[in-house]
Amino acid sequence: MHDFPHPHEHEDHEGEPDALPDEADPIWAGERIELRSVGIDIGSSTSHLTFSRLVLRRLGGHLSSRFRVVQRDVVHQSPILLTPYRSPVMIDTERLNAFVRDTYTQAGLAPDGIDTGAVVITGEAARKENAQTILAMFAREAGRFVCATAGPQLEAIMAAQGSGAVARSRGGNAVLSVDIGGGTTKLAVCRDGEVAAVAVVNVGGRLVADDGGRITRLEEAGALVGDAVGLRLAVGQRIDEGAKASLAEKMAACLFEVIDRHPLSPLTRRLMYTAPLADCGLIDIVMFSGGVSEYIYDRERAVFGDLGKALGKAVRSRLASHPLASRLATPLEGIRATVIGAAQYTVQVSGSTIFTPQPDLLPIRNLPVLSVRLGEPLSVAGVAEAVRQAAQGYDADLLSGPLALAIRWPFGPSHGELTALGRGLVEALDGRQTTVVLAFDRDMARLVGRLMVEELGAKLNLVAVDELELGAFDYIDVGEPLPVSGVVPVVIKSLVFRPPSGADAT
Repeated sequence: MHDFPHPHEHEDHEGEPDALPDEADPIWAGERIELRSVGIDIGSSTSHLTFSRLVLRRLGGHLSSRFRVVQRDVVHQSPILLTPYRSPVMIDTERLNAFVRDTYTQAGLAPDGIDTGAVVITGEAARKENAQTILAMFAREAGRFVCATAGPQLEAIMAAQGSGAVARSRGGNAVLSVDIGGGTTKLAVCRDGEVAAVAVVNVGGRLVADDGGRITRLEEAGALVGDAVGLRLAVGQRIDEGAKASLAEKMAACLFEVIDRHPLSPLTRRLMYTAPLADCGLIDIVMFSGGVSEYIYDRERAVFGDLGKALGKAVRSRLASHPLASRLATPLEGIRATVIGAAQYTVQVSGSTIFTPQPDLLPIRNLPVLSVRLGEPLSVAGVAEAVRQAAQGYDADLLSGPLALAIRWPFGPSHGELTALGRGLVEALDGRQTTVVLAFDRDMARLVGRLMVEELGAKLNLVAVDELELGAFDYIDVGEPLPVSGVVPVVIKSLVFRPPSGADAT
């Protein structure tokens, strides 16, 4: 597949000096961290790796200040591999593992020389019988990886971040991200730097694959579209370019029903993986990403034994006469949008008012962070529902293990509001057998922790830390309390997405 080199880049932060100080200065050594990272994206259609060098700098002079990426160099990118399959329900782990090993060799790197990374398995690939085996394989061979099976909503958000749609929306524009992969299309409406709505539909370039004109792979959604256009598809059957065009045109029609947020046809309703896209008002900009986008933007002309080229042509044709044609923008990333970086370590130190009633729970590593958004007015039921909403889109196995809740507190120190928060958290979490870490942005961890355990009788393994900045896609490691100060070091591992030129990095 066609791909493009990435220059190194610096991320600007307002009020910070542009030049990096002398790295030999011993004072500077404590202000700077350099990491090597790798991202591995295993999709239903393609798989690839990206190796990066990350330079992080402390943003302030105080020891609890947050480190952020100030420079990111892509040091090596693998070729784009068509994800290998042993059967319709099994990914070929041996070929995939060999590809990863060869890429390490070509990059001149070894797993023990990598500080951090992310393995993300998405789309139809995540539904294959041995998807979890593949994640376990990479976790075993490189223990510092964060392994995640992305749910469909999370995939949509990741694609919107990676393509630059979220960052582009910070200027006041409503941006629609449309990521067309091999098995699914992920849509996300972005406003003011946030993802306001998402939807996923089973439209993709590899729902039907062929070798020499004979079908070798047929997903259920591909068969449904075939039935709709009068084609009874089956593995081993011949398929010509006319049939591919018919399938692609029907899929494009279904996709634009979702984009237009009009009543859906029976076929499109059957193809929806999630609820339809919510009506979030006028769209100012539309951006396409994913493997099929390379054809939409005319950056790829080769064919790969699937519907990708035909689907790209069908989408481009429909777009030409659509009101969004004049609002089309080029994404930062096309096929690599889902995860262009790997993982970013940012180091923070908690506040001193932490709650650790069971010290043996620490250290704890690789906790997925769920971002809890509290509504107004605050209520017990509202808090419990906010926790449940935060869990949407995450894999069930991931949610069954230890996790962290990032809670931004926009309210004052009112005892009534703190009690509502504590009761709502107890209602949502009580009885969990695995550890829960509450991570607040305000100095309130000990207060809320004591309220939940000592006053409300919460029955769960609870740790509460505060004065932290956490967001979507974060995983955290929480260390043991440090001597004297009693604070705990917290390592935040965030997927790194490339900011648009001139945009503020976050």
